[in-house]
Amino acid sequence: MASLLCNARIQLTDTLEQMQQGTLMRKVKSKSWKKQRYFKLQDDCMTIWYQSKRTGKTESAFSISDVETVREGHQSEVLQSLAEEFPPERCFTIVFYGRRGNLDLIAGSAEEAQCWVQGLRQLIEVATSMDQREKIDQWIRDWFQKADKNKDGRMNFKEVQRLLKMMNVDMNEDHALRLFQDADKSESGTLEGEEFVLFYKALTQREEVLSLFQDFSEDGKKLTLLELVDFLQQEQLEHEGTEELAMELIDKYEPSETARARHVLSADGFLMYLCSPEGSIFNPRHQVLWQDMSQPLCHYFISSSHNTYLIEDQIRGQSSIEGYIRALKRGCRCLEVDCWDGPNGEPMVYHGHTFTSKIPFREVVSTLGKYAFKTSDYPVILSLENHCSMEQQEVLAQQLKDILGEQLLTTTTDGRVPTQLPSPEELKHKILLKGKKIGRLEDTLDGPGDEAPDVSDDDNGAEAEEERRRVKKDKESLAQALSDCVVYCKSVSFRGFQEARSHSRPSEISSLSEAKARKLIRDAGNEFVRHNAWQLTRIYPSGLRTDSSNYSPQEMWNVGCQIALRLSGHGDRLVLSSKQGRVPPSCPEPFPCHLLPVALNFQTAGTEMDLCDGLFSQNGRCGYVLKPPFMRDKDTLFNPSDPDSWEGPGPTTLTIQVISGQQLPKVANSKDGAIIDPLVRVEIHGVPADQAHQETKYIENNGFNPRWDETLQFQLHVPELALVRFVVEDYDKTSRNDFVGQFTLAFANIKPGRHQHPTLFALCPHPHHRAAWP
Repeated sequence: MASLLCNARIQLTDTLEQMQQGTLMRKVKSKSWKKQRYFKLQDDCMTIWYQSKRTGKTESAFSISDVETVREGHQSEVLQSLAEEFPPERCFTIVFYGRRGNLDLIAGSAEEAQCWVQGLRQLIEVATSMDQREKIDQWIRDWFQKADKNKDGRMNFKEVQRLLKMMNVDMNEDHALRLFQDADKSESGTLEGEEFVLFYKALTQREEVLSLFQDFSEDGKKLTLLELVDFLQQEQLEHEGTEELAMELIDKYEPSETARARHVLSADGFLMYLCSPEGSIFNPRHQVLWQDMSQPLCHYFISSSHNTYLIEDQIRGQSSIEGYIRALKRGCRCLEVDCWDGPNGEPMVYHGHTFTSKIPFREVVSTLGKYAFKTSDYPVILSLENHCSMEQQEVLAQQLKDILGEQLLTTTTDGRVPTQLPSPEELKHKILLKGKKIGRLEDTLDGPGDEAPDVSDDDNGAEAEEERRRVKKDKESLAQALSDCVVYCKSVSFRGFQEARSHSRPSEISSLSEAKARKLIRDAGNEFVRHNAWQLTRIYPSGLRTDSSNYSPQEMWNVGCQIALRLSGHGDRLVLSSKQGRVPPSCPEPFPCHLLPVALNFQTAGTEMDLCDGLFSQNGRCGYVLKPPFMRDKDTLFNPSDPDSWEGPGPTTLTIQVISGQQLPKVANSKDGAIIDPLVRVEIHGVPADQAHQETKYIENNGFNPRWDETLQFQLHVPELALVRFVVEDYDKTSRNDFVGQFTLAFANIKPGRHQHPTLFALCPHPHHRAAWP
């Protein structure tokens, strides 16, 4: 049994043994809610349970695979509020991936706190470095722990029946008993250790994968090196270095040492490969930083957020630095901060004229300085909504300079007037302030560059007079020190494309409401695209969206808008949490418990957020995605409303065969025993001519291993802008279908061949697919 319960990588240290004995700590939710809980590391060294001291009842459990990091000391608002009562060396915060809120804990002593902090970090390192085989082993251990209700290290048939319900399996009792008895080699009436592994393998057999395997295997038992090469060339459309690739895949995914030595791949190894990152529908070459980062800033779509400080709704929600931490760690590169006068001369951040809570500006800036470049080296734009008095504006400027130091950009990269925006590469590790500025950028520099635009007309006549009036007005309401912090992102009112062209200052940025942007898209789509080829544009959600819903960013990206703001914060749309007890919390890609490949740390789930995450999941998640060439040309003829307006290479055909799924989760809040009727919908989001969706039939009462075998086909006029969204829903005859999960990626990131995206096994050939832009 030890082989099933213990991860071979984990060395049982004194620290881990102490965690296994258990520790009494305070779980903290607020200044007044501090309750004692007994925390214990389970025998598998990958699961932590905690229970109430008063009742002794297990309150919750979580897997180490769910933990992103551990923060020591007062690194949360709750623990900061208790700083006078509890010293930092006794406090720590467990931060989870996805929707689950942070867990703030106070140990009885500094030694106990250090034991848990160091032990958790050791286990997190093990969990994040697991290979595919270890992930599967761990996932099986999680299922066993989940189903073994009496914790005796074995499972009887009643526990197995409960397991099948948890796994969304509607199986005939006689068939389930037959599988159980086949696996019970000891004839003890229970399953333990390797017997459970046998039962699990029988349960998860995938006939469609075995059939594919046998198509290329002469003896039906293994793939020789040459047979695997044939598969890679014919099905996965790999054409370069296939023999070397085949050798790498065997070494990496074949579980049998004997088979590896003979350079052959078993059926188990074949399935493991298909379910691995190499077998993913997402082209692995595009997951790393693969795009040219030396283009002007306006040539990129930029991952952005609106009201970043809010982790709930826009009216009564909580303001928190956690919103900034999560956004930055997700690769967000444009953040927003609303500043208002606060007590004792300290500016505060909150949503003005609402009941949202407040946080000091100083804390936001400190958080920005600490987390800005942990995920991405490329520049962060801090959009400052300034509502402060002149006195507190001086404080804003001083805190920005003192806390950020050299990270804050306070002059142009070369000290000269820019003729175009600098590139993300040139602005690495820099924070740019977006806000109002007194006068023109050139007035604060030594002189224009060699190719600076002629500004002499501005010095004469009515335009010069208007400029002087604006400067005078700005001086009355804007502190010079704060103005000087604004360099490449001076906020200006949008007065039409013609005026923007005639003044042509790349360092200026206009903000438009979603309604205004839509009108411009309808009336002047091509001009909008040209404008965004040399200047930044920011689109913000309607003020009527008090429920924190989002507009569709796709229509803004279609005209090249770089900063399409989304409401940011905490709530995402994960279907399951470990509290629900329906699936193990730590499930690897081969046997996923939900469809989201990454947890969305944003306030509102839905199609709009899925599109944002889908677009920015590429290019190393650096927060910048290069626009296609025809959107970087100032003289482009492209108009998204009329794809024929430019000389593109013609439509592209995308063919997707949806084959099967495995272990889809139950719908949240569904009745006990309810089994889903899954269907798959594939959506295309792009220019209006490409917007489309098709769906498969639903499979009745089968969330465990549904088989669709349906082919869907789409014509794409502008594939460079297309996003493909896979959605799984639970069909309902009488009401709206229930959401189960989704996965979104850019068309340009699809890898042809037979692949898994996290849950669906799909065949995605597109022979007319053009090469992605550089």
